[in-house]
Parts: sequence; structure tokens; C-alpha cells
Amino acid sequence: MEERSASPVLHRPDGDPVRVLVVDDEPDVTDVLSGALTAEGWQVRSAADGATALATARDFHPDAVVLDWMLPDADGLRVLRALRRDSRRVCVLFLTARDAVEDRIAGISAGGDDYVTKPYSLEEVLARLRGLLRRAGMTAESDTVRLVVGDLTMDEEAREVRRAGEVVDLSRTEFELLRFLMRNPRRVLSKEQILDRVWSYDFGGRAHVVELYISYLRKKIDAGRHPMIHTVRGVGYVLKPEAT
Repeated sequence: MEERSASPVLHRPDGDPVRVLVVDDEPDVTDVLSGALTAEGWQVRSAADGATALATARDFHPDAVVLDWMLPDADGLRVLRALRRDSRRVCVLFLTARDAVEDRIAGISAGGDDYVTKPYSLEEVLARLRGLLRRAGMTAESDTVRLVVGDLTMDEEAREVRRAGEVVDLSRTEFELLRFLMRNPRRVLSKEQILDRVWSYDFGGRAHVVELYISYLRKKIDAGRHPMIHTVRGVGYVLKPEAT
């Protein structure tokens, strides 16, 4: 079972969150990507067609766009050209089922910065976006981030977790799982989202891995205390502090 290491947090040079627009007409794709990008601490908007994407881009001013090629009202190349007319600096990553070499060449030749084909690895998409933003000089890095949810705190640089001031000893996988939960407090996360974000596995047949590690976390985070990790039956899990 492969475990992921921590990544520096990217933000705009002025300290504001990175802005990403996800353009795809498949709700499952936009939901999973939006969740993962939000967990990076970035601001995310989504659009299901070209017209909405362009209107959103003009209002949102994204630093990067994840763009599907085949949209209901336009192909991705047309959308890309319009994006470039409005902003030459925006980073554009094609995410599409079109995997022919000539499609890749056409996408890059039209001004796309990178090209990932479906089915895709969520971690690869995140890594490609980070790379594009760094190379474009549109971000700065911050290695130290302190996450706080109720009396639960996490120092990402020191990889230290405390509950009510007491140190909680976690394995690397437990740490990554808790970090994902803490970056999305009060938000219900599905097993698929968790599995894809923490382990980068396809979802099929591995729900028990998420259940197992949630049980490990509960024993370390919630034992003898007010529970913070809650099960939403048929949906997933949510981290939230005790209501005050």
C-alpha cells in the first residue's frame, strides 16, 4: 500500500489562494476534482459547457483551467482560444478522453500547457497543475500550515497532530487521511473521494481500506473524547467539532 508524502502548499504571490476553473460536462469529474483542489486550499469553480466556462473565467479570473475537449456547446480548442484572448497568463490543462497523438499535438499547438487523458490519476492532475503554476511564476510556496478544527490541530511541516493539546501519534497514511478531513471540515466526503485523494487508487472493491483507516483514526482521535469523525450512512464521512 503506497503512502503519499506531504506537499508544500501553493498560493498566489500576494498570499491569496490559487484559483482553478474546472470545465467538464461529467458531474463526477467536476465533483472529484473540485474536492481535491479545495483540499489543496485553492478556490475552485466549475462549468459544464463552454459558454458558462468563459463567463465564469471573466468573473473569477482563474490562475489555471482544467478543460475537457468535448463540451456540449463547443470543443475545447474554441474555448481555449477564447480564454487566451482574455488572459494570456492562465495555465490550461486539457483533461480528455481523446488520446490520439494528433489530438495531443493539436491541443498543445492551440495553446494548451499540458494534456492528461482519461481515465486519469487524480494525483497526476494535481502534480501537473502545481508544475504549470510554478513554471508560470504564478505561485509562491508555504511549507508551514497549521490546520485547526475545534480542539484538533495539525502542523503540516512538523507533521504533528494534537487533540486538546495532547500529541496524537499517527502513521503516514493516517496523517494524510486526517489532513484531507481537516482541509474539508463539516463537508461530507465519500469513500471514493477519500480513496482517490489519499491512496490514488481506483475506487472499485477497496471501500474496506477507507473503513479500516477511519476506524484507526477514531481510536486515536476520538477515544475518550467527544467524537469528531462522523459517518453519514450511505454517503461517507465528515469531520466536525462539538457544537457550542
